[in-house]
Amino acid sequence: MEMKLLCFEKENSKKIGYLKEGKVYELPLSMEEALITDNLEEKQVNIYNLNEINILPPITPSKIVCVGLNYEDHASEIKLQLPKEPTLFIKPSTTIIGPRDKIIYPSISKKVDYEAELAVVISKKARFVSYKDVNEYIGGYTILNDITARDLQSKDGQWTRSKSFDTFCPIGPVIETNLDPDNQEIILKVNGETKQKDNTKHMIFKVRDLIVFISSIMTLNPGDIIATGTPKGVGSLRSNDKIKIKITDIGVLENQIVSSEN
Repeated sequence: MEMKLLCFEKENSKKIGYLKEGKVYELPLSMEEALITDNLEEKQVNIYNLNEINILPPITPSKIVCVGLNYEDHASEIKLQLPKEPTLFIKPSTTIIGPRDKIIYPSISKKVDYEAELAVVISKKARFVSYKDVNEYIGGYTILNDITARDLQSKDGQWTRSKSFDTFCPIGPVIETNLDPDNQEIILKVNGETKQKDNTKHMIFKVRDLIVFISSIMTLNPGDIIATGTPKGVGSLRSNDKIKIKITDIGVLENQIVSSEN
C-alpha cells in the first residue's frame, strides 16, 4: 500500500506517523516497524495538522551507502569514464539532518556542492539478496542531498572526509513506501533557479541492481539507506543559499546552507 511515512516532533516528543491529505496520523510504532507493517491506517492513534508538528529526518540508519557516477551525463560533465560496476562509498549517520534544518558550511572548505538523489530505505536485514526477491527488502524511498566538500575530495584523493561533515546529508521529508524507482523526475533548485533536472530512468545501475550488488558485499540493516547517485548539473553553494529538491512521487526537501560562524 502506498504510504508517506514520516518522523516528527510534538510537544518535545519524537513520534512516527503517516501523511495523508494534509494531516499527520500518529502510529504507535518505530519507523523500522512501520516499514514492515501492513494496514497502518488501522493503527493510527492521534491526528495532527502539519502546522502543529516539526518534521524530523524520517530515519537514522546504521549507514548510508552511496553510489557515485550513476548517471552517464554526470560522469561526462566531470570527465570520468563510465563505471563497469557500481562505485560505492559510505557516509556516516551523523551527517543526517531533516527538512528545513541548516547545512553547515565547514570553515576548512572553499567549495561545497549539492547532489540531489533518490534514496532507498531497506526494510529488513539483507545479505546476498537475489534479484527475484529484492522487492521484499525495499521499505520505501526518500530524497537525499549528498553534500560534498569538493575541494577536500580533490585534495584527499578519496571521498570520506569530503562527504562526512555533520549536516552533509539532508533527507526527507517522508519515506514513500511505493513508487516506480525507474521513472522519477529529480529537480534541484538553488534560490529558485533550476540546477539539476533529470529522471531516474537514466541511471546506469537501477535500484534493484544496486541492492543485489551491495548486499553481496555487506549486510544491510533495517533502516539503512542507499543513495543512488546524482544526475548532471552538480554545482557549488554559498552561505545562505536555499536548496529545494523535488522528486515526483515523494515531495520536496528544503534546506539552507549557513557558514560555520553563524
